[in-house]
Amino acid sequence: MTAVATPITPVADRQLSNRTSLSLTVQNTLTMAWRGILKIRRTPEQLVDVTVQPIIFTLMFTYIFGGAIAGDVASYLPIIIPGILVQTVITTSVVTGTQLREDMDKGVFDRFRSLPIARIAPLSGALLADTLRYTIATTITFAMGFLMGYRPGGGFGGVVVAGLLVIACSWAMSWIFAFFGVIARTASSVQGISMLILFPLTFLSNAFVPADTMPDWLQWFVNINPVSHLVTAVRSIVNDGVVTGDAFVALLGAAVIVAVFAPLTVRAYMRKA
Repeated sequence: MTAVATPITPVADRQLSNRTSLSLTVQNTLTMAWRGILKIRRTPEQLVDVTVQPIIFTLMFTYIFGGAIAGDVASYLPIIIPGILVQTVITTSVVTGTQLREDMDKGVFDRFRSLPIARIAPLSGALLADTLRYTIATTITFAMGFLMGYRPGGGFGGVVVAGLLVIACSWAMSWIFAFFGVIARTASSVQGISMLILFPLTFLSNAFVPADTMPDWLQWFVNINPVSHLVTAVRSIVNDGVVTGDAFVALLGAAVIVAVFAPLTVRAYMRKA
């Protein structure tokens, strides 16, 4: 008996094409992410911000504010370590936009455009590779706190969960700076615009001092600041091993940022790519 071949319908053909396209995009994204990691390995000075900054900030803020706010350094560590962690990792996400702008200025993305790869892969790969930077900053911050005598009440599991939460939220924030990297004219302008956003969000929060020590009008902003919710969530997870509503608020905010800025960034990138 002769087997009869089943004809491929237009719908099935389209679905197969979509699956192939998605698989190619994921593969190209991973390749571009590996390129980003290789760049870091070849130019390790790119990691200065995620290696030196957590150490300097932890030492500086702990010994300057520890006695005045908590009475002693040991009592201040459970407050400052989560704050330094959030501040450092979120600030690190600015590099995504500046490096993206530098690559576009150097013509790197023009060369990528001539290759048979998914057009979105250079952008998505860069965003994925930067999660390594966030992981390094998270690890060093907790290690520095441990060396200074900090012992998280939530244990190792709490440290891991808190670290993943901060990394996820920072990755979401990187979409904002990637958008600036695509539309800005220079890398320095990306840096300047990004810091204008980050400085109020990080320093006008509860990252370094309790909000109840501030004036009433400032407390209002601190209490609605998404960075404050993230810091509070990290403190609860690390110090008490408890996941509070602030964690869900932080994740919701991250999801909203991605939902808004990912399409904007991709659309702007596609026009230039």
